[in-house]
Amino acid sequence: MKQKDIIATFSIVGFDPETEELGIAVQSKFIGVGSVVPWAKAGVGAIATQSLANTSYGPKGLNLLESGMSPEEVLKQLTDHDEDRGWRQIGIVDGKGNSATYTGDLCYEWAGGKNGPNFAAQGNILVNRETVDAMENTFEKSTGPLSERLLQALDAAQNAGGDKRGRQSAALYVVKEKGGYGGYNDRYIDLRVDDHSDPIQELIRLYHLRDLYFGEVDENDQIYISDDVREIIIHHLTRLGYSEGDQILSTNEFEQSFESFVHTENFEERHIRKDYIDQKVLDFLKNK
Repeated sequence: MKQKDIIATFSIVGFDPETEELGIAVQSKFIGVGSVVPWAKAGVGAIATQSLANTSYGPKGLNLLESGMSPEEVLKQLTDHDEDRGWRQIGIVDGKGNSATYTGDLCYEWAGGKNGPNFAAQGNILVNRETVDAMENTFEKSTGPLSERLLQALDAAQNAGGDKRGRQSAALYVVKEKGGYGGYNDRYIDLRVDDHSDPIQELIRLYHLRDLYFGEVDENDQIYISDDVREIIIHHLTRLGYSEGDQILSTNEFEQSFESFVHTENFEERHIRKDYIDQKVLDFLKNK
């Protein structure tokens, strides 16, 4: 087995008992790691499969979790029937917060994992064990949305040492019931950085963009479009080509220009009240 075949990576799978979200954050010196490592299903569990990744561990593991097996039982079932289990690494957390992690004895050093209530962290070909320790400590001490806690843990791991071979790709995958766009599936957050010199920071940047477009809307951020606010909006709509000149627009012309901006920039999720503008949308308009 050649080292080039190994997906050297570090990852953390997590569960939030309050929101029942499940997710994975991962970084690797491997192109497009988000297409290989993370697997999750709302109400069932989250799985990271890496090293010489056996991608069948994802769907098979989720099916076993859904059948009632514990994460430890799933690990045993998967690895007992795998002749290459010595090269595998996997982390699992179920929909109740039970967790398990496995590192085969043939994985390249440093390799190992740690798990506890609501999380499992693991990595291989790492600079040091502190990389995994940092994921554990950061996740356990952090607060806020699961997605942000996973990103914080991943960033701390990189700062503690990270992948011995360097950086290339990263991904964040979080599921919850009806969490997908329009509520049609459970794919709440699915962000990937396939090839980048600083993939974790790029992933964090994308996460903030995703929050801008699809994050929860705060009623306190809804600003009434008074005459003064209207003038500011018209000025920037004109600057960006959504209206012609700073002339006085009729109500209908203003609404058409503003709606054109909202639809072009995909701000439908934040445009929830007529005659109001979301503070984040206004800031975006000013700074674009």
